Amino acid sequence: MSTRLPAPAFESKITTMQELNARAQALPHPVVMTNGVFDILHRGHVTYLAQARALGASLVVAINSNSSVKMLGKGDERPINDENDRAAVLAALDAVDLVVVFEDKVPLKAVELAHPDIYVKGGDYRIEDLPEAKLVATWGAKTVTVQFEHQRSTTALLNKIASLNAKK
Repeated sequence: MSTRLPAPAFESKITTMQELNARAQALPHPVVMTNGVFDILHRGHVTYLAQARALGASLVVAINSNSSVKMLGKGDERPINDENDRAAVLAALDAVDLVVVFEDKVPLKAVELAHPDIYVKGGDYRIEDLPEAKLVATWGAKTVTVQFEHQRSTTALLNKIASLNAKK
C-alpha cells in the first residue's frame, strides 16, 4: 500500500492573478519579473532564470496560459505541457519565488499587478519594442535584456525529435 504525502512545498509558489499583487509585494525587494511559455524546460531556460534572479532578491515568473500560447502562433500542437504542469516545474526551481499564469498575448496585467523593480527579457528582444518596458518605466522600474548563454529553444528540440522520428 502506498503512502499519500502532502503536496510539495514548491506548489505554494504558484499564485493566481487575484493574489499576485499582495504575494509579489511581500517578497524581498528588489523583485525581478520575467515571462514566457517555458514549454519544455531546457538548459537555456534554467540559465536565463538563474541569471534573472541574480539581478534582484526575488523572481516572479509569468507563464502563458494554454490559450495564450495559441495566440503566439507556435503551432497547433503547442504547448506540449499544460499550463499547470509548466507552472509546477518552474515553481520547483530554486531561482523562482513566485509563478503566475496569464491569459493575454502580452502580460501587461500580470506585470502591473506584480509591480516589479526590474523586468527582464531574453537578449532576442529589444527594450524599445516591449510594451512591458514602457509600463514598468511609469513607476521607475528598469528593464534589462539578458544575453543567452546557451542557444536552446523548445522549437529546436521539437524539430530534432521530429527529425529523429522521420528517420525511423
